[in-house]
Amino acid sequence: MENTHAVSSTQFGLLTVSYSGLWHDGPGLSIEEQIAKAAALGYDAVSIETKRPTAFPLDFDAEDRERIRETAAEAGIDICAVESMSNFASPYHEKRENNLAMMHDVLEFADDLSVDLVKVFPAWPGVKEDQAETAIYGDMPMRAHWEQHYPGTEEFSKWERCVEGIREVAGWAADMGIDLALQNHPPVLAGGYEDALQMVEEIDRDNVGLCLDAVLFYERQSDEYVREAVQACADHLLLSHYGAWNFARRDGEVVQTPSPLSGELINNEAFVRQLDAVGYDGYLVSEYCVPVMADHELLGPEAIDEANEMSLGYMQAILEGVEADEPVAAED
Repeated sequence: MENTHAVSSTQFGLLTVSYSGLWHDGPGLSIEEQIAKAAALGYDAVSIETKRPTAFPLDFDAEDRERIRETAAEAGIDICAVESMSNFASPYHEKRENNLAMMHDVLEFADDLSVDLVKVFPAWPGVKEDQAETAIYGDMPMRAHWEQHYPGTEEFSKWERCVEGIREVAGWAADMGIDLALQNHPPVLAGGYEDALQMVEEIDRDNVGLCLDAVLFYERQSDEYVREAVQACADHLLLSHYGAWNFARRDGEVVQTPSPLSGELINNEAFVRQLDAVGYDGYLVSEYCVPVMADHELLGPEAIDEANEMSLGYMQAILEGVEADEPVAAED
C-alpha cells in the first residue's frame, strides 16, 4: 500500500453523514441526492457512511445498488469509500458477532458499488438522535496517557478484541479485493496517531491501512507533531477526513476557526504539505458531524452547503499552495 504520487493529484470527497439529518434541521438526503449535492458543490466524490436514513445496506437491493452506480457515473462523481460504524470492543460476544454480521453486509454493499475501500472503527461509540433536537455522541472516554504504557486488564482486553475483530473482517475484505482503513478515532484509541498506527501494525494484514485525520490530533497541532504523524504513518495511509465545521468568512476571506473538539486551529496546511512529502494520493473527505447552530438555533442544510463550500475552497487553496510552494494565509 505504499504511495507513489504527489498530493497535488489528490481529490476531494463529501462524506454523506454531513447531510444525514443528524446534525441539521430537516430530513436527511438520499445517496442519489448527495451525489447531486457533491457535484453541485464542486466535489469529486462521495464517501458513503452506512447508516440510516441515507445508506443502511439492508435498505438497498441489487436494483438500488445498480441505480446508485449509474447515478454516480452519470454525475461524474466517484464513490471513493464506504464507511462503517464498527465496534469490536464489547466484552459480550453477541455484540461483537452482531458487528461482524454488519461488516459482512457493509463489505457486500461496497463490493456491489465497485468500491474497494471501507473505513472501520475499532470501537465506534454511536450517536443518539432521539434525546435531543440534534444527534449527540455516545460515551467517548480516551485512554489516559499512562494507560498507553501500563494498560489495565479492561483496556488491554478491549484492544485485543478490536484487533481480533478487524482481522476477521480483513479476511473477508481481502477475498473481495477491498482494503480497510482504520480511523484514528477514540475510544480505545487515544487521540493522535500513535495508537492507530500501533493497532494497524498489530493487525498485520496487507489490506489494512489507516484513515488519518488531523482534527483527531486534538491539541497537538504543531508543525513538528504533524510532520511526525504523517511520516510515521506514510506506508499505511489510505484515506483522510477534514472538518467542514471550523471555517468562517471574515472581510470576504475564508479563515479557520478553532475546532470544537479541542479549541485549537487544525494545522491543515502542515498536514497537507506532509501528505505531499510522503506521496499521498488518496482522497481528502469533508465531513460535518457536529450540530450546525447559530444563536442556539438549529440550522438547515443550506448552512452545511456554505460550510462545505468554504472548507473545500480553503483546502483547494492549500493544494494550490503546495504546487506553487507558497503558504496559505487564510488562518485566523
